[in-house]
Amino acid sequence: MPIQKLLIANRGEIALRIHRACHEMGIKTVAVHSTADADAMHVRLADEAVCIGPPAAKDSYLNIANIISAAEISHADAIHPGYGFLSENARFAEIVEAHGIIWVGPKPEHIRVMGDKVEAKRTAASLGLPLVPGSDGPIDDVDEARRVADAIGYPVICKAASGGGGRGMKVVPAEDQLETLMSQARSEAKAAFGDDTVYLEKYLSDPRHIEFQVFGDGRGGAVHFGERDCSLQRRHQKVLEEAPSPVISSEQRAAMGERVRRAMADMGYRGAGTIEFLYEGGEFFFIEMNTRLQVEHPVTEMITGVDLVREQIRIAGGAELSCTQDQVRLHGHAIECRINAEDPRTFAPSPGLVSAYHAPGGMHVRVDSGLYAGYRVPPYYDSMIAKLIVYGSTRERCIMRLRRALEEFVIEGPKTTIPLHKALIEDPEFQEGEYTIKWLEQWLARDA
Repeated sequence: MPIQKLLIANRGEIALRIHRACHEMGIKTVAVHSTADADAMHVRLADEAVCIGPPAAKDSYLNIANIISAAEISHADAIHPGYGFLSENARFAEIVEAHGIIWVGPKPEHIRVMGDKVEAKRTAASLGLPLVPGSDGPIDDVDEARRVADAIGYPVICKAASGGGGRGMKVVPAEDQLETLMSQARSEAKAAFGDDTVYLEKYLSDPRHIEFQVFGDGRGGAVHFGERDCSLQRRHQKVLEEAPSPVISSEQRAAMGERVRRAMADMGYRGAGTIEFLYEGGEFFFIEMNTRLQVEHPVTEMITGVDLVREQIRIAGGAELSCTQDQVRLHGHAIECRINAEDPRTFAPSPGLVSAYHAPGGMHVRVDSGLYAGYRVPPYYDSMIAKLIVYGSTRERCIMRLRRALEEFVIEGPKTTIPLHKALIEDPEFQEGEYTIKWLEQWLARDA
């Protein structure tokens, strides 16, 4: 039965993105919000709005009981979690379904498996995906770590089995530092995720970060929508993404795309997912799977013409995939710039009143943002306030259009990272597509 009313369990630009997709499908929306977000754009536009708590995320956007109560009093028959917050919380997905509400996301068991990085690696291996050489599972003591590191060769990286964002992650250049850095990784993982489980992998010296967008119908059908290059990162946080990757050939795309498509079909995966790889020396190495919509999903939408949020909602409502793999076509090039309310040099957060706002326009220019003049950016949440997505028939034309769009973009009040993006796209190495996951931090250090 198609969804009639959907509760959006998120905030900011992604909540507005989901609302727009719903209204284009004739679906009513329910916005939930903290007291700090009472004036947010998605709250203003939704058919109904329910306050679920004070500003702190743990008391509002992470408050499962309050979100379920909001769904029940509004008679919502579905919940979309967006990204972040509870989007990859298997227990939340189970509770939603236990209340007879449609969960717009993967099966809870797949969220749980892929949320544990050790178990995710085992599952990926069983599905035929290539792995970075490393331990078969958690490392329990330093003697075991030494045996594994000697076998795969230094440098190695010690990673938390739970969580991400660079926390609980230490690069070990040589054996004499293994015990100390492994202990630090455990301590960070325990503090950040409540779990000190770690594992070891071979440290790739200078790879790119390539991810494939996949969709499954939960019944053995699956497609992929090509790859995105997310190598431009600062402290393991993505800054700019593009699709397709400047370094992946059509033959590599077809081969790896088919492997991830087949893996999702074998898994019986449902909804949107992203398979993330490190890419070095012409080889792909699986690192993790995100069982949700990605922040950078618009670049895939721009080159495929497929509304990925609409597809999520359709599949959750019981529909089949809207296309077969043979019908998926990639056209042109798209780039997304994440615009944060931060000082563009120090990256210090810069919340506050937006005194003036003007979004760029024109052909093939898209802005996903909940900003408006008079809106006050709250200090309690992630600093991303807008995404600028630009399409061109070639990468060169896309960059030219992006340059023009960044020049038009006006956000006054909070400091933003628009100047950073303006400078970044003028670099000859970026323009040639010659960058890796280390490149941006080295570029920032040169500019400091």
